[in-house]
Amino acid sequence: MASAEPMEAPICLVENKNEELMVNQQALRILSSISNPVMVVAIAGLYRTGKSYLMNRLAGKNTGFSLGSTVQSHTKGIWMWCVPHPSKPDHALVLLDTEGLGDVEKGDSKNDSWIFALAILLSSTFVYNSVSTINHQALEQMQYVTELTELIKVKSSPDALGGEDSAEFVGFFPDFVWTVRDFTLELELDGHPITSDQYLENALKLSKGLGKLLETYVKTISSGAIPCLENAVLALAETENPAAIQKATNHYVEQMVLKVDFPTETLQDLLNLHTDCEKEAISIFMKHSFKDDTHKFQKELVQILESKKDDFIHQNEEESTKYCQTKLEDLSQTLTEAISQGTFSVPGGYRLYRKEREKMMNNYHQVPRKGVKADEVLQRFLQSLAMTEESILQTDQALTEQEKAMEGRGGWSMMT
Repeated sequence: MASAEPMEAPICLVENKNEELMVNQQALRILSSISNPVMVVAIAGLYRTGKSYLMNRLAGKNTGFSLGSTVQSHTKGIWMWCVPHPSKPDHALVLLDTEGLGDVEKGDSKNDSWIFALAILLSSTFVYNSVSTINHQALEQMQYVTELTELIKVKSSPDALGGEDSAEFVGFFPDFVWTVRDFTLELELDGHPITSDQYLENALKLSKGLGKLLETYVKTISSGAIPCLENAVLALAETENPAAIQKATNHYVEQMVLKVDFPTETLQDLLNLHTDCEKEAISIFMKHSFKDDTHKFQKELVQILESKKDDFIHQNEEESTKYCQTKLEDLSQTLTEAISQGTFSVPGGYRLYRKEREKMMNNYHQVPRKGVKADEVLQRFLQSLAMTEESILQTDQALTEQEKAMEGRGGWSMMT
């Protein structure tokens, strides 16, 4: 179990003092520190029916949850014990032992109902513990289950309690297991023998976000209001999904930095890497997201990734520009020095200049991985030479005309 604090024994998770429920922050920190998938089994039932003993057996221990030998209830509130899952590696099993129902020492049974409701809301498997057979008396004791219709709301809007909307939230309620202790009848079903172990088969299922849900439920109950499943789920979604977005975004940025070799030869090369990293990021988001049925948070993630992509495109362009400018400065050094030294200020100098410029451009075209700004940087460089090029041309033309004139005059003198 990946927990910051090893649990050698159970700890009180929800304290029931003076008919008020309060979350034990130390226990909450332990619960929140678990990074592995969590399966939660809660047990409820009449006091002094052996609930704590059963939970100790589920933990694979003989002792742990307090056992009582008198008519006085030992377990107050809800006690928690986090142990490694016995059959699923890298999974944690969270056992919740609840205060016994129907304790005669309690003057008000309202807290019984709230303890029962919290056990239902927090667990992925809910065990109701009773003794002897499932008879009329046992059914009467299950009145707390029917009372949950008044203690838990599925939807916050009164007009949104239709079958379709309510069915959407069925998945948030736990599997129900009724454990009958000291069973007196034959273990037989449809003429076939069964074992007590079959009561617990397929019992443990994943439940996530239990620490935040617990705080939400207890805070609501303590305020005197009725806990609403929809509101609690939405509150959890508002907490969990931004964190999932951040994890996905961080992965995208890390992978892009790792995979992109700036500058890329083409824009499409960069976009292909973006597509791959985006898929990975969305997959991570889906793994860590919670109840994003409308894809609100996933759309937000996509927008963030688009913005990050634009940043990488901009960086790719800057890297290409910087690299190409550096290469051009090196390759044009001979041409620039020749211009400064007046090498082309001679008759026919423009032809010499064009030849040297062509040589420089061919060398530039041979440079690999110049990136998306290669042509743009070259064109800007050539434009910067435009005035110099025009000056060389005019000088060449003037000197050539002068040379021709000189030759013309020299030829006339010889004829005369």
